[in-house]
Amino acid sequence: MKKLLTLVIFASALNGQAVDKNAAMKADLLGQIDGMKKMAQVMTDTVFSFGELGFQEFETSKYLTGVLEKEGFKVQRGVSGIPTAWVATWGEGKPVISLGSDIDDIPQASQKPGVAWHEPMIEGAPGHGEGHNSGVPLNIVAALAVKKVMEREHMKGTIQLWPGVAEEQLGAKAYYVRDGMFKGVDAVLFAHVGNNLNVSIGPTTQSGLVSVEYSFKGESAHAAGAPWRGKSALDAVELMDAGWNFRREHLRLATRVHYVITNGGDQPNVVPPSASVWYYYRELDFDNIKNLWQIGDTMAQAASMMTDTTWTSRVLGTAWPGHFSVPIGEAMYENMKKVGLPQWSEADQTLAKALQKELKFPERGLPVKIPELRRPPVAEADGEEPRGGQPTGGGSDDIGDVSWVVPTVTLNYPSNIPGGPGHNWANGIAMATPIAHKGVIAGAKVQALTLLDLMTNPELVKKSWDYFNNVQTKTVKYQSLLRPDDKPAIWLNRKIMEQYRPKMKELYYDSSKFDTYLDQLGIKYPTVR
Repeated sequence: MKKLLTLVIFASALNGQAVDKNAAMKADLLGQIDGMKKMAQVMTDTVFSFGELGFQEFETSKYLTGVLEKEGFKVQRGVSGIPTAWVATWGEGKPVISLGSDIDDIPQASQKPGVAWHEPMIEGAPGHGEGHNSGVPLNIVAALAVKKVMEREHMKGTIQLWPGVAEEQLGAKAYYVRDGMFKGVDAVLFAHVGNNLNVSIGPTTQSGLVSVEYSFKGESAHAAGAPWRGKSALDAVELMDAGWNFRREHLRLATRVHYVITNGGDQPNVVPPSASVWYYYRELDFDNIKNLWQIGDTMAQAASMMTDTTWTSRVLGTAWPGHFSVPIGEAMYENMKKVGLPQWSEADQTLAKALQKELKFPERGLPVKIPELRRPPVAEADGEEPRGGQPTGGGSDDIGDVSWVVPTVTLNYPSNIPGGPGHNWANGIAMATPIAHKGVIAGAKVQALTLLDLMTNPELVKKSWDYFNNVQTKTVKYQSLLRPDDKPAIWLNRKIMEQYRPKMKELYYDSSKFDTYLDQLGIKYPTVR
């Protein structure tokens, strides 16, 4: 009995020492990240100033990989045949924890940061109206802090970082998955800008999609002199669009079908011999996405028959609906509670409320409380829809594909202002200001603490795979929406960036001369009406 009691006391003491050591490592991480505030600000502001669209993030990728290589990471460039894609690794052995975030921006979203109304830096130019300038800097800060602890403690494990290239086109992550980037990875911690600290767990209302461009070929003719000799490709595009617009009445609530005409012809007096239309088909599962795609192909065929034209199509991007790890998400939420929200200054709140007033949104300012963890929806019984009726769907992110091949969570961090419409100049106003900088630091702390949990707690990794294998993928198996011959649409946005890059270069942030990007632009913070 005495021996048993001695063993229990000894085991308790060892456990207490382990807990104390873990707490000390976490405290060290938080202190390190506070010490990297300047580095985080410079990276966030620099990427903001590049303002590059999807597949054209050349300056962004060159800069970020340069930072990582200086810090001892090995960088592989040109991943999946995408010139701006890369993967950086440090360490050795298991576990392998992967950190990802997006780097592209939004067309026509150029905006002066810190100015609470619409004022482009360059009229018509792209800009970070989604806040993708902040996520990879956040991950770099988190990774460097954990790297230092691992070096000091002689810990085994590998840290991997990568960018979400052309996320706005859903253009890269499915190719990463297809080409094996996540083979051998134990968990993925993704980061996406938000306006509070949050993490999604379980199945979500996020839609999946396939992005398809249809091109029609006809015959030109003088539109006034001999219109009967022409075969209008534009007529085919418009008939296809009309078909979809009539079909909308008969689609599921979760369906989203939207399009832009990318080529409508050359000039009115020439019957258009070529025309193209680009569709996003969004739904909540693989079968319904494929069904929309088949309907679209049928409409393209019908439109070509009505106009005596021919048609082809090409895939420009795909995304699965996301399903995120409950065990890792719960651990991340506990770390969020430890970190808490940033201390917003009066100037931060003034900018936020001024923008909200400009947008006719309730003037609530920046959040001061972390929301409760949202649990996955509960079904009435096996095979039935969640309580509350049919989900209505919404936006998409190709992190969904990653979530179906390795346990994944998405961290939302508070670098933006509540009330923006998304994909808009208004969502860029905070992204090179103290609001973004503070949000990045808060997010980096949560990311680093969760990364350390995964590095030091094999049971958490095991639980995440148990959930992945026995719950998430028990009845749903991942099938890529990509076809074998599909290739990344690396030509997208090239002409737009060629048009605007010369002017944008003049406004790249020079951190050797200016403390912040606001200083370089001569903007008083905050600038409000």
